[in-house]
Amino acid sequence: MRFRHPDGSIVHLSYCTNVHPAETLDGVRAQLRDHCEPVRRRLGRDRLGIGLWLARDAARALINDPAELRALRAELDSRGLEVVTLNGFPYEGFGADEVKYRVYRPDWTEPERLAHTTDLARLLAALLPDDVTEGTISTLPLAWRTPYATDPGAARTARAALTSLAQRLDALAELTGKSIRIGLEPEPGCTVETTADAIAPLTDVGHERIGICVDTCHLATSFEDPDTALDALTAAGIPVVKSQLSAALHAEHPHLPEVRTALAAFAEPRFLHQTRTLPQALEPTRPGEIPLAAGLRGTDDLDEAVAGGALPDSTPWRAHFHVPLHAPPAPPLTSTLPVLRATLARLVGGPVPLTRHLEVETYTWQALPAELRPRTRTQLADGIAAELTLARDLLVDLGLKELP
Repeated sequence: MRFRHPDGSIVHLSYCTNVHPAETLDGVRAQLRDHCEPVRRRLGRDRLGIGLWLARDAARALINDPAELRALRAELDSRGLEVVTLNGFPYEGFGADEVKYRVYRPDWTEPERLAHTTDLARLLAALLPDDVTEGTISTLPLAWRTPYATDPGAARTARAALTSLAQRLDALAELTGKSIRIGLEPEPGCTVETTADAIAPLTDVGHERIGICVDTCHLATSFEDPDTALDALTAAGIPVVKSQLSAALHAEHPHLPEVRTALAAFAEPRFLHQTRTLPQALEPTRPGEIPLAAGLRGTDDLDEAVAGGALPDSTPWRAHFHVPLHAPPAPPLTSTLPVLRATLARLVGGPVPLTRHLEVETYTWQALPAELRPRTRTQLADGIAAELTLARDLLVDLGLKELP
C-alpha cells in the first residue's frame, strides 16, 4: 500500500510474511497464493505491499538460479503484490515448534549472517518494483547479550562485518541503481536492547546505508518514550531505515492474581516473550531477574515473570508478545497501541517523514491463547486485513493520502 506524504514523498505500508513461516521457495510461493493475495483482495486493493521473509534455503535457491528469481518477481506482479522491504532477522527455523533463543543465531559475529544479509540485499534489488529505487532490510541487533558481552572481540568482529556489508551495498547500488539499506532492530535481551543502545555501534560504523529499524512493540516493551528515542536518533544522525508497527502485551496491575492468570495464558513454548518493568524505586535484584540499564528490570521469558518472585510487581509489566493491532487482549490486560500511535505520529506526521517504509509485523497469531487463534486461513486473512486497515486509517489521519 502506498501513501503520499504532504511533502510529496511516497510512504510504503506492508505486512510481514514471517507470520506464514516457510523455509523453501515452494513454501514462499504458497504464502503468496494462500495468504498474501487473499489479504489484498479483502482490502479491495489492486496492489499490496508485503515485507517478505526469505529463510536461508529459500534465499540461496533464488541466488543460485536467476530464472527462479525472475519467476518469483513475475508471480509477485501477477498476484498484485510488491516488495520494498525484507525481514532479515530470522535466519531459518522460524516455523519450528520451539524458536526461543534460536532466532538470534547466527549473529553478527558469525560469517553466515553477513553472507545471508548480502544475499538478501541482492535479491531485494532484483525484486523492487520498477518505479522504486530504495529497499530496506531489518536485521537482528548484533547478537543476544550473552556471550557477546563477555567476548572482548565480539564488538570489533560485528563492526567489521557491518562495515563490509556497507561496502557491498555501495557496490550493489553502483551496479543496479537500487539503494538497499539495513536496519538493526533493537530487541529486549539483545546486545542492542533499546534505541539508545544502537547509537554507539551505528556511529562506529558511520555509514548512511546502515541504520535502525524501530519496532514499536520492542520500543514499548523496554518502556522507551517515542519522542525521546527519536530525538536522540535524529541528533546522532542515525537514520530510521524502517519501522515495524506492532503492539506489546501490557499489564497495568501485575500484582493482582487475576492479572497473573491472564498473563499466564500468553506464556507459550514457541517464542521468547521477554518481560520488563520500570520500578519507581530501586529494589534489590531478585533471583531470575536480568540486570538492565536505565532502571529496567526484566526476565527472558513471560513464564519466569508470572511464576512470581522474579520481578517487582508494583508497577506495570510489558511483555514482548506481538498482539494484533486491532484486537487488544481483554481486560485486565491491554496492548501498547498508544505507543505505536505516538511513534507513528513522529515518524510520518511531521513536515518530512523520518522513514518511508512501514511494516505491520504480528507474527504471533498462532501463538495466541487457543480461544484467540485464527482457526482457518480465512480468519487469519481477515485479521491481517483488519490490522492493515487500522494502520491505513492512522496514516490517513496523519495527513497522508492513500494511493491506488
